[in-house]
Amino acid sequence: MNLKKLGALAFAVATIINTTGCGDEASSLTEPPVNPDYVEQTTEATTEAVTEVPAEANIANPLTGEKDYNADAVGKRPVAVMVNNLKDALPQYGIEQADIIYEIPVEGGITRLMAVYADYTSMPDICSVRSCRYYYPIIALGMDAIYCHWGADQTIAMDTLNRTGIDRLDGANENDIFLRDDERAKKYASEHTGYLKGSAIPGKIESKGFRTDINSRNAEGCFNFAEDKVTPADMTAVSVQVKFSNSYYSDFEYDEATGEYLKFHSGKPHIDGRTEKQIGFENVIILQSDIHTRSCGYLMDVGLTGGTGYYVSNGGAQSITWKKESETSPIKLYDASGSELEVNVGESYIGIIGSEKPITIE
Repeated sequence: MNLKKLGALAFAVATIINTTGCGDEASSLTEPPVNPDYVEQTTEATTEAVTEVPAEANIANPLTGEKDYNADAVGKRPVAVMVNNLKDALPQYGIEQADIIYEIPVEGGITRLMAVYADYTSMPDICSVRSCRYYYPIIALGMDAIYCHWGADQTIAMDTLNRTGIDRLDGANENDIFLRDDERAKKYASEHTGYLKGSAIPGKIESKGFRTDINSRNAEGCFNFAEDKVTPADMTAVSVQVKFSNSYYSDFEYDEATGEYLKFHSGKPHIDGRTEKQIGFENVIILQSDIHTRSCGYLMDVGLTGGTGYYVSNGGAQSITWKKESETSPIKLYDASGSELEVNVGESYIGIIGSEKPITIE
């Protein structure tokens, strides 16, 4: 097995927003009070039974391409949820059921996740939910997703939420669906106990009057799914490391039996606290971008117009490019020929990392 240490490729991309204000998140967030009230079919032919195939069996999840998707969720908008990724908050729960997970740096060398669910009618409870950074709702806009968060920095993040008018649910205001986990409260700091009650989301979306039908730009989903499984051919990829900082990095180990890349959080298996399973992905997508600290020395700027990266799947990896044409456009992936990348069916991890940060694939 050959080890290929990949130096990250530097490139300049314009950030979508150029506001310069910064603020102290801890002092600018308002958290809601605890709400104690939430503590096979056959038909007979002439001589034999014939198994009927449910309609759902031929319906594909728009975010994963997997069949058996809920027929009632076809054509509906996804939901994106901000998830705390601090080591002190582990394990999270509800993340194993996500169709796509984004991981992007925030201040201090740490990262934060955005978990995306195609079917908002059957979401799990998700913990712990944290606050907005401006680049996450811009990604959610490009997916036509309803955005869920608990607070926001009161400068560029709040400006972005207000300016774009994105449909959103904020734990600072919606204390009937954003709650505190009493069991976690026995051993976690309060900021690591907030969760989003998945079963309450459909009713809340209805009461808010949010549009539920997805727009035409996003109707076909995020990816160009391959009809037959593909193996990226640039290099072998049984082990991958995406190093956001010395303290926060994501490793992926390929499980040939399942076709998944099992995720590790900074050296330890990344476990869902409810299912007690290590999370895994058929697709690992690494997008390189211009990421730097804003003028306040605290919050981050993340370029979202495009750049280079890698696609890892089925034991192989290849170099790619990516583009996001506008705030409301989805992220698109391209191969070396400039054609839209074919992606394998399954769940996807998308890490956005600074172009100078190391990526190791072996």
